[in-house]
Amino acid sequence: MLKAHSFHIPVMGIGFTIDSPLKVSRFGIDSVISLVDDILMEKMRKMYCLKFKIPYQEITEKAEDFRAHRITSYLNLMNTLSERKFEEFKEVLMKTRESIHEYFNELPDVSTLKQQFLAYTRNNISLDEIKLWLKDNLSMGAIDVNIMTKVDKDNYLKGEKLPIEYNDAHAALRGFANSTINSSIVLSAGMNPRLYAYLEQFKDFYPCENGTIKKKIILKVSDYRSALIQGKFLAKKGIWVSEYRIESGLNCGGHAFATDGYLMGPVLEEFKTKRKELQQTIQGILFQTLVHKNCVVPKSDLEFKISAQGGVGTAEEHQFLIDYYGVNSVGWGSPFLLVPEATTVDIETRNKLIKAREEDIYLSDISPLGVPFNSLKGNTKDLEKNKLIAKGRPGSSCPKKFVALNKEFTEKGICTASRQYQHLKIKALDNENLSKEEYQIKYEKIIDKACTCVGLGTTALLANNLDTRTEGTGVSVCPGPNIAYFSKKMRLDEIIRGIYGKSSKMTSNNRPNMFIKELDIYTAFFKKELENCIENLSPKKIKYLTTFIKNLEEGVIYYIQLFKKTKTTSFEEIETILSSLNKSKNLINLFSLEIKKLTV
Repeated sequence: MLKAHSFHIPVMGIGFTIDSPLKVSRFGIDSVISLVDDILMEKMRKMYCLKFKIPYQEITEKAEDFRAHRITSYLNLMNTLSERKFEEFKEVLMKTRESIHEYFNELPDVSTLKQQFLAYTRNNISLDEIKLWLKDNLSMGAIDVNIMTKVDKDNYLKGEKLPIEYNDAHAALRGFANSTINSSIVLSAGMNPRLYAYLEQFKDFYPCENGTIKKKIILKVSDYRSALIQGKFLAKKGIWVSEYRIESGLNCGGHAFATDGYLMGPVLEEFKTKRKELQQTIQGILFQTLVHKNCVVPKSDLEFKISAQGGVGTAEEHQFLIDYYGVNSVGWGSPFLLVPEATTVDIETRNKLIKAREEDIYLSDISPLGVPFNSLKGNTKDLEKNKLIAKGRPGSSCPKKFVALNKEFTEKGICTASRQYQHLKIKALDNENLSKEEYQIKYEKIIDKACTCVGLGTTALLANNLDTRTEGTGVSVCPGPNIAYFSKKMRLDEIIRGIYGKSSKMTSNNRPNMFIKELDIYTAFFKKELENCIENLSPKKIKYLTTFIKNLEEGVIYYIQLFKKTKTTSFEEIETILSSLNKSKNLINLFSLEIKKLTV
């Protein structure tokens, strides 16, 4: 398939990209829908059915397997409406030769669609011939979906625990598998062996004889080792990974995984140098498994894509990732939160994002999953949380329970952001006989958790004037640090031109290079980790700190060598980057000395 664009819009939160495919897929842009919230999807399905005069029949919680059916129905609707808009777009595009050439002029030179079009139209051919070529080659952007693999809550019926296939992530996978969409499912947040094994039950995940796969797997990873382990595991099930989506551990939106100090550049370099080895290793396991399972074995080699995302903000960075590391697509996340034509963000939240500066984006502990979470200060969900704390009733009523995973106090999971959990946890804390200072520290950690599974979806309800009586009006928003350097609402064509360097720079002048920003975030993170570990030192923590700082040291050396030989930026920029790297190198050396003192 010929690709129009060299970027994609990753999943953002729960509601921010809930209907992005309907907005951008007709232009050949790939985007990703979160499958966390089937309640939100059902509300959105009803809204769009009414808007486009499509018969709607509610799928209530009384229906058997309602979660999977809701997801299937919503995805089918997105597919139908996106295809309709695509046909309308083609009709407008193909009216004149001028409109066609204008469309292709906006595409990057690396676009396979553009390259093939220019080759085809090199000779003077008629408009009718061009139209026929476009009908055969123009394609929609992918309607991809995302599952956080660990968000796989058990479910119950009349007090009885249901079989594992009714768990949240399993049901979401089934909902996608049964849909009419032929695209990819992005599996993120680590490996879930039971969920991965469940893929075997759906034939559309297996390759055909010619190597095509109807429903593909994208693994979101932060390092090569994780990709290799997960790729092998899936291959042993007969499942091929069609794309490895490399995301910066900390310079990203949403949940942040620090990956023991592995920086994005060295990780991309490893994928670049071992790409063929990865393909051959995993394909060998896959083909052997397919033979053993009496499944169709492709007659030719299978391919996979490499994509990268996390902190990209300029056309130069975008193109560097493509040219130097050979990535097939670059993810642009947070900047698209400022593009109403691409994402769904309520007006108040978007205005807060526009005004956000570096100090307004912070790595928080608010996620009930217990993973660091990029957040915006002053978001309305935190304000709502703080009001409840002030009233002496901390915790959420937990209306949706998607992250009700903690079984510390109950057999049935509850969410650490819920009022029920925080009441029980504070009650247990009262019996620990701690000093006032120790008590306060632990108390604040308990009440800091926020109801993100609701907060990250509410924006879609507010933006579409839908009922929020159950959810409330508080919005959680999880941009990456990169959002601080974008300060205005943008049109879709405006950001596209910016991505491809066809317009003036979109970011503020004080924005650092994406790799330098990531390094700064990592050193700040490590400093905090070092301070926390000193209070409660153990051999395991010393090993963790030693590994982390070693990876940072190697990362800085790699970047110094990289930027000394690169020719993609000006001399002044290179000098600034190298100066920053030397400062980081000195700081990391000081951290190394601190660790050595701890081991004496």
